[in-house]
Amino acid sequence: MAASNPLRITYGPHPDQWADLYLPASGTSRAPDGGWRGVVVVVHGGYWRDRYTAELGAPVAADLAAQGFAAWNLEYRRAGTDLEDGARSAGDGGWPATFLDVAAGIDRLADVPGLGVLADDDAGRLSRALGAGRVVGLGHSAGGHLAAWAAGRHRLPEGAPGAGPRVVLAGVVSQAGVLSLAAAEELGLSNGAAQNLMGGASADSPEMALAFGLADPMRALPIGVPVHAVHSRADEAVPFALSADYVTAAQAAGDPAVLHETTGDHFAVIDPGHEAYALCRRLVGDLLA
Repeated sequence: MAASNPLRITYGPHPDQWADLYLPASGTSRAPDGGWRGVVVVVHGGYWRDRYTAELGAPVAADLAAQGFAAWNLEYRRAGTDLEDGARSAGDGGWPATFLDVAAGIDRLADVPGLGVLADDDAGRLSRALGAGRVVGLGHSAGGHLAAWAAGRHRLPEGAPGAGPRVVLAGVVSQAGVLSLAAAEELGLSNGAAQNLMGGASADSPEMALAFGLADPMRALPIGVPVHAVHSRADEAVPFALSADYVTAAQAAGDPAVLHETTGDHFAVIDPGHEAYALCRRLVGDLLA
């Protein structure tokens, strides 16, 4: 199928439980074994609010497919949004639904080769990529938080939302990611987006403190996989310090994390025509080389 005509696959009954699979077109760059360069899980941002959708990830996914990667553009349930008229959208996500969806959406990749929806050659290529662990995450903003969280799912205690991954991410490229949930809460980013996601403040109760800990990728360190944090100091939506502090903490814990300072605003890293995005794409290639 052409990159502009992805295949939509559901992973649950909710209208937001789906992902679009973009496959490399015939003749695009492939790995030496005749397969794809790897599989990239694209996780969109929007401060976890339901007004933002996987449409944000579509240009990135299409570009990756054109470069020989299979891209899995993931939608998930998101928290509600305060509207201009004082009302509030329903928002079926938040804690733990958003996290359960990201986990289930990534794990659904393991089922795709056997669903009978792909040509035999493509099903084989996807199966080989999954079997070789050639799956990485690429997440923007809140999606960077979710991708880094997903890469640490194997560190979650048994029974925690998202624990026990079927598909393990081999690395993450975080694009201006909200890599510290605690810092997002402390700074009140995006009008209390962290509290909106979690359904309250970490100080509200011991249960909320535990939930914040389980949802924060900083608290999962070390996760044992590389995380490339790409961020610009000109970003006015997510402070550069969240990426810098995550990388410092990850390195101190023994993880191979790297900070990449780039240029442009918050959205430059998901603009296929911007040099900041070109860096992200190169780093994805490096993780899957």
